[in-house]
Amino acid sequence: MPSDSKHDAWSMGDSYEHYMGRWSRKIASSYLEWLKPPAQVDWLEIGCGTGALTNAILAKADPKSVLATDQSEDFVKHAQKEIADPRAAFGQAQAQNLPAADASVDVVTSALVLNFVPERPAALHEIQRVLRPGGLLSFYVWDYPGGGMGFIDAFWTAAAEVDPAATELNESARFPFCTRSGLRDLCSEAGLAQPEVAPIEIATVFPDFEAFWKPFTMGAGPAPGFCGSLDPDHRDALKAALARQLDSGGEISLPARAWAARANI
Repeated sequence: MPSDSKHDAWSMGDSYEHYMGRWSRKIASSYLEWLKPPAQVDWLEIGCGTGALTNAILAKADPKSVLATDQSEDFVKHAQKEIADPRAAFGQAQAQNLPAADASVDVVTSALVLNFVPERPAALHEIQRVLRPGGLLSFYVWDYPGGGMGFIDAFWTAAAEVDPAATELNESARFPFCTRSGLRDLCSEAGLAQPEVAPIEIATVFPDFEAFWKPFTMGAGPAPGFCGSLDPDHRDALKAALARQLDSGGEISLPARAWAARANI
């Protein structure tokens, strides 16, 4: 299954913040608690998005510097506008071509984006190129195949009722490597021996069904991109199918789990 989709929409930073950014911020803090990175070192971040992990690194990891990159110009501009910390710099870049010299950074990290990189082993080799000897490589991805993204699972289940072809767009089908064994295999393919892989879990809580539904209508991300492609009747049918699953008239709480990997070079 290809890693890219015609419905993947990586723009509109404010909209993406409502859809995924707030959950990215929540899990970023838990990830850094697990990672326990060294203080006063140079970081490079791949796929900074709207700045969730960047902010967490600056607030909790005591970095010397952070170079936050993303392939989306809109996301880079959004993060740069939101983060004024002088330790942070931003740039537009692909994971396979990082804007850093050989052996020039101490920690390279990536939050919830490596599954969208089409040449993942090449990206991990590029990370190793820019790391100093003994440097730390780490990344995390949502556990799509293991049902680790409750609100996205619910969306695609409902979408398949409206359009059976939507099954192929589900991230669980597109990213089967996002498991403990899949991350270990990916690291091994890139020459990383004995990576540590662990789960990180949070809850995604919505005050009511309308709060759950609205981010899917804002166009930023794969599921919202699909939702935005539907005509009004099919979009109403999708909303109704989701409501049958989840709308009990009150709060909606669903689990979210990521797999995180780390290895020293």
